[in-house]
Amino acid sequence: MAAAGTCGTGTRSTGSVVAAASTNNVTSFHRRGPRASGADSGCSRLVSIAGTRPSVRNGQLLVSTGLPALDQLLGGGLAVGTVLLIEEDKYNIYSPLLFKYFLAEGIVSGHALLVASAKEDPADILQKLPAPLIDDSYKKECDEDVCSHKTESDVKMKIAWRYQLLPKMEAGPVSSSRFGHYYDISKRIPQQLIETSKWHGFFLPEKISSTFNVEPCSLTSGYMKLLQFIQNIIYEEGFDGSNPQKKQKNILRIGIQNLGSPLWGDDICCTENCDTSHSLTKFLYILRGLLRTSLSACIITMPTHLIQNKAVIARVTNLSDTVVGLESFIGSEKETNPLYKDYHGLIHIRQIPRLNNLIYDISDVKDLAFKLKKKLFTIEYTLRSYGIRGQKYLLSGHLRKFAVKKKPYLRRLQTLKNIY
Repeated sequence: MAAAGTCGTGTRSTGSVVAAASTNNVTSFHRRGPRASGADSGCSRLVSIAGTRPSVRNGQLLVSTGLPALDQLLGGGLAVGTVLLIEEDKYNIYSPLLFKYFLAEGIVSGHALLVASAKEDPADILQKLPAPLIDDSYKKECDEDVCSHKTESDVKMKIAWRYQLLPKMEAGPVSSSRFGHYYDISKRIPQQLIETSKWHGFFLPEKISSTFNVEPCSLTSGYMKLLQFIQNIIYEEGFDGSNPQKKQKNILRIGIQNLGSPLWGDDICCTENCDTSHSLTKFLYILRGLLRTSLSACIITMPTHLIQNKAVIARVTNLSDTVVGLESFIGSEKETNPLYKDYHGLIHIRQIPRLNNLIYDISDVKDLAFKLKKKLFTIEYTLRSYGIRGQKYLLSGHLRKFAVKKKPYLRRLQTLKNIY
C-alpha cells in the first residue's frame, strides 16, 4: 500500500490532469476501465482455494463433507474453522462411512489431511477410502434405483451433436475445481491419489509411552499429545496464516475417530461420575480455538450412546458447531416397521452452527433416513415426513395430487397404501 501511494506522487502533465478530471464525470453509460494498480485490484477479491466455496448465507468459506446430500442439509457444506460431530450408531457400522467420505473428499480436492485414531493405523484408514465416482457411473446408479421403469432413451440427456464427440471423463484423479464428489464404496481409492496427497497420521499407541506423566487436573495423556500434534501441524504448515510467503493457501482436514472411547484413556463411557469428565470438554474447547484461527475443518466420531452422564453429552454438543446423529435399525423395533423397510437407519441433524453468535440453529428438516446401497450411501425423506395431511391423501387415493412435488416417493406411497 505504501508503494502504491508513492507511485502517484510527482509532477503531472496536462494530459494526465485532464484525464483525471474526466474520470470524475463518468456516467452509468460508460464502462470503467481497469485499475492501474494490480495490488489494489487484488485486494478486493477473495482468495480462491480448491475444493471450497463461499456460503450464500453469510459468505463463510465452506468445504464439502464428501456427501452432497449432507452438504445440502448443513446449508451448503461444512464451514472452515468449525467442528462436525458425528454421533456413532450403536454398532459403529455407518459412522465410519461419513468419516471416510470426509477424508476422501480432501484427497480428491487436494487438501492436506490429519488423521487421528486410537483403534486403527491412519495409513490403513486411507487405504480403505472409497473411490471417486465419475459422473456417468453416478447417473447410471441413480437411474437404476429411481427410474428403473424408464427406457434408456428417456434417461439419456439430449445435447448438441457437436458435443457428443468430446472425450468422456476417465476414472482416476477427479477435477478438484468441483465442489463435492460422489464415491463408490465398493471400490478403493487409487493408490496414485494417496501417494500424491499430503497427510499426517496420529496413532495413539505409537505416541503414548508408559512413562508419560500427566499433571493433576489436566488433560489425559492421549488428548494432550493429540492437541500438541495438531497445533504443531497448523503452525509449521502455515494454516494459521503465519507464513505469508506461502504461494498457495490450502485447507487442513482433521479427522478424529472414536473420540471419548476407552481407547483414548478416557473413562467417561465407563462410569457415570468419572474423575476425568472435564478432559473431553476441555479438549474440545481448546481444539475449537485452534480451528477458529486457521484454515482447517474437523470431523469427530464419538460413541455418545455409551456416555451415561447426560450433562457431559450436553456440554459436548454445545462445544461442537455441527452435530449429526446416526440411528441404526439393527436390533430395534423399527427394523420390522413397514414404514422403514427400505432404509437402514435414521439421520438426525441436531445442530447447525450460527457463527459469531451465542446460540445455534436447529434444523427444521425431520424424518430423514439413510440407505446403504451397493455403491452409494444416500439420504432420503421417510414416509413419516408427509404428515397427517399426506396420510389422508394416501388413504383417500389422491396420490398424484399429493406427490406431485415428491415423485421419487410415489411408489413408496403406493406400497404404504397397499399395506393399510
